[in-house]
Amino acid sequence: MAKPIELHYWPTPNGWKISIALEEMGLPYDVKYVNIGKGEQFEPGFLAIAPNNRMPAIIDPEGPDGEPVSIFESGAILQYLGRKSGKFYGSSERERIEIDQWLFWQMAGVGPNAGQVHHFRNYADEKVEYATTRFINEVNRLYGVLDTRLKDRDFIAGDYSIADMATWPWVQGWERQGQDIAEFPHMKAWLDRCWERPAVQTGRKLGEERRMDLATDAEAKKVLFGQRARPAAAAS
Repeated sequence: MAKPIELHYWPTPNGWKISIALEEMGLPYDVKYVNIGKGEQFEPGFLAIAPNNRMPAIIDPEGPDGEPVSIFESGAILQYLGRKSGKFYGSSERERIEIDQWLFWQMAGVGPNAGQVHHFRNYADEKVEYATTRFINEVNRLYGVLDTRLKDRDFIAGDYSIADMATWPWVQGWERQGQDIAEFPHMKAWLDRCWERPAVQTGRKLGEERRMDLATDAEAKKVLFGQRARPAAAAS
């Protein structure tokens, strides 16, 4: 019997990517909650596996060659889980290229820009109109790209894949990102199509009762948004 993967997790879009993937792939896992509002991502034990002090991260006790491996960064985790399970990551190099393009499109574009919209629109104590408008517009542009991509296909890279698992958790928050879903009918149909999958529902709901309201939690905002570089001696 396979040993469960340790999922270091908090219920956020990046965390949902991996909880959804583990559910979709049928891989056993144990959840280790990392309360990012209380600063648990800076504890030495977590930094040993996630030096960028961001979750999610995983530890697979049955990694390559049967030896344990730890992985941080959600995109790298998705690629690893796809290879490990042999699911949702294509069956040829050409298919993997297609998936990787859109996986990195999400990692470099949708996630960071949607995250900035969330920050400036919902969490920033000082409202900065230029920054808010700038990121709302960029997310709008990206969703236009996605809507066009989905015009003649059900999923982003052909068959349902880790590209969809990476992108859906961020896009489902379109309303809080100042977007009008009516502009993107193909994207809306894709959002609904993904949500119909039981694994997506289970992964999205994992730990939802633990989520905090950053708009009103001043201490959590200090932890999340007030960090600067930590000297190596202090981090050890």
